Amino acid sequence: MPKISVEVPQELLGDLDDHVGEEGKFVNRSEAIRASIRKTLDLLDEIDERQGRQTDER
Repeated sequence: MPKISVEVPQELLGDLDDHVGEEGKFVNRSEAIRASIRKTLDLLDEIDERQGRQTDER
């Protein structure tokens, strides 16, 4: 799996960390970020579909 590097404002990182760990929804930051990216891309695909734009099948 390729690795990427991103800069994240401390406020967002703190919010992310609230959802990570033993009492959070995600095991680690990477899982949380991947889930967020998937959700965002799904939402964008839905918007494109409603607008009649073609989307690439992955």
